[in-house]
Amino acid sequence: MTNALEDWNNAAKVVIKRLNGKVEAAMRSEARHNEAAFDDLLQETRVLLAGAQVLTAFLVVLPFSAAFSDLILQEKWAYVATFVCSLTSLVFFSSPAVHHRLMWPVRAREDFKGFETRMLVIGLVPLSLAWILATHLVMFMVLGEPWSWWVTGLMAALLISMWWVLPWVWGRRRGDES
Repeated sequence: MTNALEDWNNAAKVVIKRLNGKVEAAMRSEARHNEAAFDDLLQETRVLLAGAQVLTAFLVVLPFSAAFSDLILQEKWAYVATFVCSLTSLVFFSSPAVHHRLMWPVRAREDFKGFETRMLVIGLVPLSLAWILATHLVMFMVLGEPWSWWVTGLMAALLISMWWVLPWVWGRRRGDES
């Protein structure tokens, strides 16, 4: 009887050791996944920040060009709206880096990732508007009206469908599959 208990005890220890190994491996895998997701967030931030910076740089020099004075008042207001939207997106896109530095070391990483992801998505709204308005400004100078409105409409449709509608549709499909 004692032999059977010892055998059972040894078998239980082996099973527990294997389960602990699997749990530890799963925890390491989840930690790697979380770290990769954090790295993805930082990389996406870099891409969006660069795009917003290029647009803002273009907008900063625009009023100092000779052609700017040729814009009608309506287009100058469109320029102001574009510039404000572009700067607003820069604030949201740079916030993850600023928060990361000010909160170092980040203790609640999952909460931090969730908050910063929301900052990036919010920043996409003014960036979308800035790119649409910038398209209109350039097309107005090159083609005049009404063509500037047509090209702007096409670019707005492309941007909205690729940035907003497509991810929403894919997200819903993925939710239906699970």
